[in-house]
Amino acid sequence: MQANNTMTTCTDEVARRAYWAEQMQLGYELVQQILPFEVAECGEGFASLRDAAETAGIEMLFSDTKIAGELDRVFFMRESLVQAVMDVGRDMNQRGWILKIEDGYRSLEMQGSLVRKPELFDSILKKCIWEIGGEIPSAEFVFRRAIVLIANIPKIGTHMSGSAIDVSVFRRDEGSEVWRGRPYLEMSEQTPMRSPFVDEDSLRNRLEITAMLEARGFVHFPFEFWHFNQGDALGNILSGRAAPARFGPVHWDPRTNRVTPVDDPLSPLNPLPVIEREIASALQRATDRVVVV
Repeated sequence: MQANNTMTTCTDEVARRAYWAEQMQLGYELVQQILPFEVAECGEGFASLRDAAETAGIEMLFSDTKIAGELDRVFFMRESLVQAVMDVGRDMNQRGWILKIEDGYRSLEMQGSLVRKPELFDSILKKCIWEIGGEIPSAEFVFRRAIVLIANIPKIGTHMSGSAIDVSVFRRDEGSEVWRGRPYLEMSEQTPMRSPFVDEDSLRNRLEITAMLEARGFVHFPFEFWHFNQGDALGNILSGRAAPARFGPVHWDPRTNRVTPVDDPLSPLNPLPVIEREIASALQRATDRVVVV
């Protein structure tokens, strides 16, 4: 019996590793489609999701955690998309759910810091080591994975376009989360929307939440069960629209509500030398944890 259990565990591990590698490669291929996709930035300003929900009388939650270090999350997005989010929130309230906005717009500085955030970078590196059988991966390999998991190039990071939200959902009656198999910001083979490694109830919840957002024009990023966007290069590609995207990565001035397109949207926020340094730091943190234990 012990031998059979061991064999089953090994088989499951192989399947999980193969699925993870396949999904990361598909994500990287999608990124390659985004990079050359035409963007005709419309210059639309931003509006507050929190203010819109309060004005409309929609019950909506907002994350109270910091995004990277001590940076506050910015619950703003493009003005024309705010109403779509309100419609989703109202739909969910009528269903007995509450939409929680985990994240909205991110500046380039916020996104670059998020890639380097120790908890997230350590998770990415750990998965890379697991994927290749325990070896220390090259900086190029980690760079490719980080592009999919936490956008490291402005053009592909729809939060930097003000056209994306990360969401969770809770029940209005007793406050429990509508469980999707793992918590927000999971980094594993359970992260892709249709992962076969989540239970049927969790998958059904993911797809029902997705259907409600897609009914209001959003698309889901296939490799994260919490991310939804529209009007940007990724959104146009996933919805089969060949027209140039309206929204690209921008610098936003909250005082004037003016947006300025990013000068070099294809330049990595954290180039390879930075990734190399972060790998060394992550390995040192892992060693320090072992020594402490």
